[in-house]
Amino acid sequence: MPAVDKLLLEEALQDSPQTRSLLSVFEEDAGTLTDYTNQLLQAMQRVYGAQNEMCLATQQLSKQLLAYEKQLNLLHTELAKQLADTMVLPIIQFREKDLTEVSTLKDLFGLASNEHDLSMAKYSRLPKKKENEKVKTEVGKEVAAARRKQHLSSLQYYCALNALQYRKQMAMMEPMIGFAHGQINFFKKGAEMFSKRMDSFLSSVADMVQSIQVELEAEAEKMRVSQQELLSVDESVYTPDSDVAAPQINRNLIQKAGYLNLRNKTGLVTTTWERLYFFTQGGNLMCQPRGAVAGGLIQDLDNCSVMAVDCEDRRYCFQITTPNGKSGIILQAESRKENEEWICAINNISRQIYLTDNPEAVAIKLNQTALQAVTPITSFGKKQESSCPSQNLKNSEMENENDKIVPKATASLPEAEELIAPGTPIQFDIVLPATEFLDQNRGSRRTNPFGETEDESFPEAEDSLLQQMFIVRFLGSMAVKTDSTTEVIYEAMRQVLAARAIHNIFRMTESHLMVTSQSLRLIDPQTQVSRANFELTSVTQFAAHQENKRLVGFVIRVPESTGEESLSTYIFESNSEGEKICYAINLGKEIIEVQKDPEALAQLMLSIPLTNDGKYVLLNDQPDDDDGNPNEHRGAESEA
Repeated sequence: MPAVDKLLLEEALQDSPQTRSLLSVFEEDAGTLTDYTNQLLQAMQRVYGAQNEMCLATQQLSKQLLAYEKQLNLLHTELAKQLADTMVLPIIQFREKDLTEVSTLKDLFGLASNEHDLSMAKYSRLPKKKENEKVKTEVGKEVAAARRKQHLSSLQYYCALNALQYRKQMAMMEPMIGFAHGQINFFKKGAEMFSKRMDSFLSSVADMVQSIQVELEAEAEKMRVSQQELLSVDESVYTPDSDVAAPQINRNLIQKAGYLNLRNKTGLVTTTWERLYFFTQGGNLMCQPRGAVAGGLIQDLDNCSVMAVDCEDRRYCFQITTPNGKSGIILQAESRKENEEWICAINNISRQIYLTDNPEAVAIKLNQTALQAVTPITSFGKKQESSCPSQNLKNSEMENENDKIVPKATASLPEAEELIAPGTPIQFDIVLPATEFLDQNRGSRRTNPFGETEDESFPEAEDSLLQQMFIVRFLGSMAVKTDSTTEVIYEAMRQVLAARAIHNIFRMTESHLMVTSQSLRLIDPQTQVSRANFELTSVTQFAAHQENKRLVGFVIRVPESTGEESLSTYIFESNSEGEKICYAINLGKEIIEVQKDPEALAQLMLSIPLTNDGKYVLLNDQPDDDDGNPNEHRGAESEA
């Protein structure tokens, strides 16, 4: 006989929407079979009732035909008894035993699923406080017990539905065979009406029923053994976050699927969490609720960013941010392993690795490259052969005027150890406020107790010939050994990005970078408090990455209290091209140089085009704000 589709017992524990969708097909088939069985039983009961009426009628007739009373009455009585035993009884047993068992197991499976959902919701609301370890252990055991109960009920339910595919064939054939045999026996005297072909057909049908019975017994034994093997697994399979100490994390994933909690806003300050099944498909994040036939698009993952976040005192939360910097969705995984694997998978997909011929090999190679990137190497391999055009132009011009402004790049590329000392720590966040920076470099000053920068602290903001604002995100900073070449900036970019990839550090601090003719200022976009301030004369190198145009960095030379000078490189990611920031810094340094000569300053200002309202246009394009519209306040314009 052809193969019979069945539910896979191995998919019972995962309980994915795909399995639920296939389960709904079997449940619909069982419901249709129940309706058909009831209608068939009614028809057979009518036939059996008609035969009983025939018995009563022939009994009354036999009283009038005394010679044939026993023969007629016995013949119809045997036919009625045979119809009751071989036609009506099998269909009643099938309905009362098999269909009722499937219906009962369906209800038990639904109760177990609801209990598991309630326990998972309780587990997801656990806080991160350490003093609640006892509560966490109890809730974890409750989740494991509910998950095991659901697993057991689903296995029993799946086995019953699989067995029903075989039993329904026998249940439909046996009443027909019984009815046919009863009629044949009834018309024994007219057996010549039934040919040997009919006898062979009935015999073949009986053999088929017997073979189905044998297959059912073999399949039932196979499912019983498989069920025992699946239930003999370790308890850690049912316990969420069982390997929290040292989970085995696969960082090379290019696709991922599983249940996550989705954060939804229900009001201005109220939120809800919904447990849904998520999976990746190409460069898209899909979501499929229970009972749905297919998934829907939730987020485009190309060029997006993902980072772990703290949200409502919940564990294992991460946020997906769109390429334009807008905050996207917030999701919660059920364990540390799932959390980190989702972050790694989304990070790999955002690089569009899935479009390559062998994405698995590319993902492994990129992660191996990232591991090697934080280790000092003896050669650069392929490097940036030239810095940004604006920097090169400035170097060529300023070398003739003053050799102390921008050092000339050497002809040969230096080694990594000559640029950055091996083992140099990397700082991934700006922790130095502007007030502390000024205290260290300008002497003592009064500290504002409210933590805000005083207006008179930066008087150059009003008198500066150049004011330009950029939206940037701080990636990291580290000490360097030299500022004689822009290769030190490229090497710092490589090490900072590699360290972030290895340690899954995706959180970035967004700031406004204001470039003036005296300094570079990092301003908090919400509080407008200056996070850091660098004198423009202390910027000795600046360059943008040639491949990733949004990466930009600069080298700061700061005098120490010992009389020596320290060098530090700061790496940023901007919303606009890094060339624009380099152009603004270059122009600021030019203004510093020509301020000593009023005629040269006037000639420089005349070389910059003016707008209708009398402002200098520094760049061709204006930077966009977060909504994608030109921002007049962040501008590419300055006042003279």
